[in-house]
Amino acid sequence: MRGKVLSYTDLEGTGLISGDDGQRYPFTRGDLGGGVRSVVPGTEVDFEVEDGAARNIYVTTPAYGGLSGDKNKIVAALLAFFLGWLGIHKFYLGKTNAGIIMLLCGTIGWVLFAIPPLIIGIIAFVEFIIYLVKSDQQFHEDYVVGDKSWF
Repeated sequence: MRGKVLSYTDLEGTGLISGDDGQRYPFTRGDLGGGVRSVVPGTEVDFEVEDGAARNIYVTTPAYGGLSGDKNKIVAALLAFFLGWLGIHKFYLGKTNAGIIMLLCGTIGWVLFAIPPLIIGIIAFVEFIIYLVKSDQQFHEDYVVGDKSWF
């Protein structure tokens, strides 16, 4: 059966799918198939119904691109490229501690013979490349849902 994810709490690993038949089906993280570890509301899925719950859930159309309030990897990559030495891309992704470290190194790091800003610039450029190379799903799992702050 086809349906759409209505809600999903990554912390609890539980969610709710609205099926094409008008019924709602609960599911857990263990029901997600195809190597998917997390989904966002609005994601279109294909699933089987078993005992009133959704099982063997596979994503058919991801809800990415900023349409569902998620962070966009292209925006993060552009921020890393143009303003990476200030850590703006980290703040955009909600990684405040990493953003503060990059901001301090990029601004007052010049006192230490420009070495910290140079290192931060290289890190920002590497992250720019990584953001562009990752798939939308992997970017979402690593940087939006996950706790990954560096590389």
